[in-house]
Amino acid sequence: MTIPLTAPFTLEAARSRTGRSRTATALAGLPAAMGLGLLSALFFSVSFVVNHGMALGGGPWEWSASLRFLMSLPVFALIVAVRGGLGGVVRALGDAPWRWLVWSTVGFGLFYAPICLAAGFAPGWLVASVWQVTIVCGMLVAPLLYRDRDRRRIPLAGLGLSAVVLAGVGLTVVQAPGGVGSGVLVGIAAVLVAAVAYPVGNRKSMELAGDGLDTFQRLLALSLASLPWWIGLSALGLARTGLPDGAQVASTGIVALSSGVIATALFFAATSRVRDNPLRLAAVEATQAGEVMFVALAEPLVLSTAPPGAVAWIGIAVITLGVLGYSFVGRRPTG
Repeated sequence: MTIPLTAPFTLEAARSRTGRSRTATALAGLPAAMGLGLLSALFFSVSFVVNHGMALGGGPWEWSASLRFLMSLPVFALIVAVRGGLGGVVRALGDAPWRWLVWSTVGFGLFYAPICLAAGFAPGWLVASVWQVTIVCGMLVAPLLYRDRDRRRIPLAGLGLSAVVLAGVGLTVVQAPGGVGSGVLVGIAAVLVAAVAYPVGNRKSMELAGDGLDTFQRLLALSLASLPWWIGLSALGLARTGLPDGAQVASTGIVALSSGVIATALFFAATSRVRDNPLRLAAVEATQAGEVMFVALAEPLVLSTAPPGAVAWIGIAVITLGVLGYSFVGRRPTG
C-alpha cells in the first residue's frame, strides 16, 4: 500500500487553516466585545452618580447596596423564565451550591457593598477613578484562579498599560476635594476591596457557568446565590437606620435598572466573548475606565457638586489613553 506523501502536509495545512480561522474569529469578536464593554461603562456610571447623591441626602449605604440586587433579581428571573432557562439555573446551582454561594458573594456582595460605602466618603468621579484598579487586579489574580498555562500568564503588555491607567488614577486621587484625609482613605480602601472582588467573582462564575448558562442565566444564578448576603445587609440597615425612605427606593430603582440589569448584562456578555484569552479579557475589562469620563462629566451637572480640577482631568485623560492602548494591544493574537 502506498501512502501519499502529501497526506501529512494536507493535514498540517488544514490545521493551519483552522488555527487561522479561530484567530480571525477571535480578532473579529474583540471590537464588538469592547463596544459592549464601553456601553456597559456608560450605564454603570449611573450608579456612581446616584449613589453619591443618595449619600449626600443621608441615605444608608446598606440599603443603597441591597435594594439594587433585591430589585434586579425578579427582573432577571422574568427574563430567564420567558426564555425558558429556569431549569438550567436550578441545575447549575444544585450541582455546586457552595461554590456558587462563595463566588456570588465575592463577585456581587464584596463588590457592590464597598462601592456604596465609598460613596459616602468621596465624590463619584473619584470613586470611579480608583475603581479602575480592578483592571490590574483582574490580571494579577489570574495565576491564582487558573490551572492552564495560557490563562495563568500575566501579559506584560497589558501590565504596562495597567501601570499607565494606575498613574492616571493616582493623579485624580491627588486632587480629591478637601485633600486626601482619613475619610477619603476609607473610601479608597473600600473601593480597593471591590476592585479585587469583582474580577475574581466574575471569572470564577464564568468557570462555574461554562457553556451551560447564557448571560442572563448566570446573572440570575449569581443573584440567587448571593441572596443571603443581601438579606443580611438589609437587616443591618434596618437595625442601624430603619426602613429606607421613598426617595432612596426610587433612586435605587434607577440604579438597579441601569447598572444592575443593563450594564451588568452588557459587561458579562462582553467578557464571555473573550474569556479564553487573558489579554483580550483584560482589554474588555479596561473599557470600564470609561466610567470615569462619564461620571466626571455628569456628576457636577446632576448633583451641582464641584467638578474635577485640572490635575484630575489630566489623570482622567491618562486613564483614557491607557484604555486606548488596550484596544490596540488586545487586537494582537497571543501565542
